[in-house]
Amino acid sequence: AVSFSHAIPGERPDVRSVVQWPGQPEASSESKIPTIVAYQGGEAKFFGAEAREYLEDEDYEIARWFKLRLHPDSMKIQPIANKPDELDIPPLPRGTSLVQVYADFIRYIYKVTKNFFTNKTPTGQQIWSRLENRMPIIFCVPNGWDIRQHAVITDAAKRSGIVTEHDAEDRLWFLTEGEASVHYALAHSKTVTWLNDRTIFAVTDVGGSTVDSTLYRCQSRIPLILEEVCASACVQAGGIFVDQRIREILREKLTGSEYSEPEFLSLMVQHFEQKTKRAFDGSQAPSVIKFGSPRDNDAEHNIIKGKLTLSYEEVEAAYLGVVSSIVSSCRKLLMNHKVQHLILVGGFGESPYLKEQLKSTFRQLGTEVVTLEEPSYVSSPGHSRETYYLEQEESGSVIIFPPFVELHLTDLASDGAVIWYLTELVEGRAARFDYGLIVSQLYEVNRHSGYEKHCFIHDELRFGSGQKRFNKFDVLVPKNTVFNDRWRVTWTGRKVFTGPTTSPGFGKLLTEFAAWRLDDPAPNALGQGSVFDSSKVPGLEQIFSVEADMGAACNSAQPVLNPTTGTMFWRVDCSLDLMYKNLRLVARIRWKEKGIERVGPATIVPAIKL
Repeated sequence: AVSFSHAIPGERPDVRSVVQWPGQPEASSESKIPTIVAYQGGEAKFFGAEAREYLEDEDYEIARWFKLRLHPDSMKIQPIANKPDELDIPPLPRGTSLVQVYADFIRYIYKVTKNFFTNKTPTGQQIWSRLENRMPIIFCVPNGWDIRQHAVITDAAKRSGIVTEHDAEDRLWFLTEGEASVHYALAHSKTVTWLNDRTIFAVTDVGGSTVDSTLYRCQSRIPLILEEVCASACVQAGGIFVDQRIREILREKLTGSEYSEPEFLSLMVQHFEQKTKRAFDGSQAPSVIKFGSPRDNDAEHNIIKGKLTLSYEEVEAAYLGVVSSIVSSCRKLLMNHKVQHLILVGGFGESPYLKEQLKSTFRQLGTEVVTLEEPSYVSSPGHSRETYYLEQEESGSVIIFPPFVELHLTDLASDGAVIWYLTELVEGRAARFDYGLIVSQLYEVNRHSGYEKHCFIHDELRFGSGQKRFNKFDVLVPKNTVFNDRWRVTWTGRKVFTGPTTSPGFGKLLTEFAAWRLDDPAPNALGQGSVFDSSKVPGLEQIFSVEADMGAACNSAQPVLNPTTGTMFWRVDCSLDLMYKNLRLVARIRWKEKGIERVGPATIVPAIKL
């Protein structure tokens, strides 16, 4: 779905939604749009509801559920269905890539929204033309995404043409769905009398393919300021996995029936999404799926006059694995914290069955599960996370929150994103993992017993030959560290360069940062070679590198002679700062020259692996 808020100085901004999507009835006034793209010969032909018409057409290849291809491995640790290894994620159309599919869909969303804005807003064409090239753009993304996934979306946004290579860094923002959800939840709650200073509460956003849960502490009620208590949770679970499982159940149930053909199964799943899933509450009553006409009968398989009857056990089987993952994720997040309220939001969060399972689980722990007064139920897989436009006449900017993946009937994430932009209630955000560097440490027999198998002879110029060393993961930012715009962490060390200080390559600095994703501490010693091989060191993953040009530091470089080899090298004592600004990690390099501190720029480069 796409929404926008045209903010005029002196007036309270309101939020409107795009409700006229191609292929959808105008009278429906639905803001949701299926995240589906139909390709023919490698070219995107149809999008959204129009693309759905070609799901069973052999002349077209369909891109759907492609968000799952971008999820990091950390979101896939827990099982999400009864048969997690058999999850059928459709392949991308031939001749396309994941970035291209995102780019095509973002371009389409942008075009339709532009038409809606210019046609429905007084002087809309002039407003859009004046501000189009300077709109900040905010993406609502899963809590579990990091700088690597952001880089893929950034590339897609560039390819789509909504930003350029030169302005993308300044115009693109990434906001977690968890943070957008808490802003939406508080804005749409009729009363927040329960929210007092130091109150801890949770918000769980259950969407189509991800479940984002975050714990917040109220730092101040007036003015309202929130801070994350600990690392947020994000698991790959949600409505589309229930749909996937019911398809498997139907296929097995209808084996040997003419109604097991894909077109019939698609009709049944569509009805399940729109009706059964919305109503199922765990009661013992059977469920009826209407998919055909009175002429469609197969008594042996419980099909009478175009209606298929499913038992309570058959329907519940579609939920069990997914709901188990959601409950487990929430339980882990709330562990060791006194949480009075868990606010349940999101499309699949309106499932009566899911709500009852969460309530019965957390009632025993003294936590009340509550939902918002305005429901937002999922109706079909592949609906996009919402997009928003916000214009501020004084600054001449329009904010866009392009959609690309998720399923919602209403604009929870995007509404929350607009509210976030206007209020920024959350002041601090917690690190989800331990972050640090791989460093080389000198092996000492008396201190490092048992590390021998990890040792190697280091061949860098700064070390004499024959020294035994081992690699270790040095934690720079511990898990649950709270970031805000005042946060800064510094790594201090020495960088070694070869060749004369006047050489073109002098001062090129590259520092790799990694995350330790497991709850147990990282190993004390790591072997030589690639430590980012998950088969060698499960849990350790490269996240990004910091690149800097320290050529300007040549005047502070100190010549050092390797006593063993007689080789000359140059050493620069420096500090690398990491800071958190505007929801983005930024870096800079510092060194001293004749006692005066110098500062140089540094670039953060995501370690992208698709």
